Amino acid sequence: MDLDINTLFLVTIYVEAILGLLLLFAWVQNAEIHAVAWWGAAHLLRAGSISLFGMYGQAPDVVTIDLANAILLISFAVTWTGARVFDGGRPAPVGILAGAALWLFLSHMPLFEGSLNFRALLSAGIIAAYTWLAVAEFWRGRAEPLVSRLPAIFMLFAHGCLFLLRTPLSALLPWSPSDQVFGSVWLTVLSNEALLFTIAIAFVMLAMAKERAEQSHKTAAMVDPLTGLINRRGFFQESARIARRQAQNPQLAAVLLVDLDKFKSINDRFGHAVGDKVLQIFAETAIQTVRPSDVVGRLGGEEFAAVLHNVGRERALVIAERMRAAFAEATATVDGCAVGATASVGMVLSDCPEFDVSELLVQADKALYEAKERGRNRVEVAGSDRPAARSGERVSLAQSAA
Repeated sequence: MDLDINTLFLVTIYVEAILGLLLLFAWVQNAEIHAVAWWGAAHLLRAGSISLFGMYGQAPDVVTIDLANAILLISFAVTWTGARVFDGGRPAPVGILAGAALWLFLSHMPLFEGSLNFRALLSAGIIAAYTWLAVAEFWRGRAEPLVSRLPAIFMLFAHGCLFLLRTPLSALLPWSPSDQVFGSVWLTVLSNEALLFTIAIAFVMLAMAKERAEQSHKTAAMVDPLTGLINRRGFFQESARIARRQAQNPQLAAVLLVDLDKFKSINDRFGHAVGDKVLQIFAETAIQTVRPSDVVGRLGGEEFAAVLHNVGRERALVIAERMRAAFAEATATVDGCAVGATASVGMVLSDCPEFDVSELLVQADKALYEAKERGRNRVEVAGSDRPAARSGERVSLAQSAA
């Protein structure tokens, strides 16, 4: 199969340049994901490198071979850097230039200067190394549920293998009758693979960035920016997930409604900055108190809610009381101010398969009203006839439950 090398070079240059510009345009539209800019720059660098390769015989070897190879190796290093940045790492300038510097140094040593096979194998090995480093970066961040991540890992790993094997295998596969390098069957296969890979990996990486952006927007829509807890919308969405689990396997669950006592007075006396800090302290306290499987969110203002699934009555009381007591202790002094904030908690228990969180919150609200009426800074259970726990009791509910 004859291959028109001029057409190949032109098509490859155009494809690399267009993909690079496409990725840079996508980055401009959403500048938060900097990795896309790195990947776009990598494609543009490869377009420039291939352009210099195409000038072989018309320009000095230092340009068409040395400079072209250096830019090519840097382009794959930039791809790896994009993978690092995508998963929270920082660019490594030394790592970006190390491959090109190594190739230039070894290629001009007297022992290897005249060996085209060695120089090609060294270049392929460095490219494979950078490609596999990108694979390692993507694999390290696999906990993030991105559908496009695994295809990117597979494609990069396979492409690195082909680059590493191209020099030794090219000597074993059949050449064309004309015995011209650019007419070899192996070069045809590699060139087609490289071109298809270039197109595919650009769109896969763009898809990863799009998934990341969509997840970020989705998270932002369900997270309260001040406290970091899920907001009202997120709380009811997570509660619906628990309701589906409850319908399949009914377990005793508790719904807590929490209101910070006299919060308006705290804002009036100490300012909104301290008030915001108090809200953040409660969020931190709640997260540290509940179990990882529980759901806690901010419904609005100074009102919070939690769902404790598959929890015994006494255990639920212990969690609620610990939350109340820990918050009171943590806010005794806030930013040098004797705030002494407290919280009242209303709780309702249910083991019904029909787990209607909205209805349970109504019942918890009645218990919360009782807590407010009986002096605040206490936990009340809906439908409970237990003695109310007074604020400042030496024996906490948690201790009595234990």
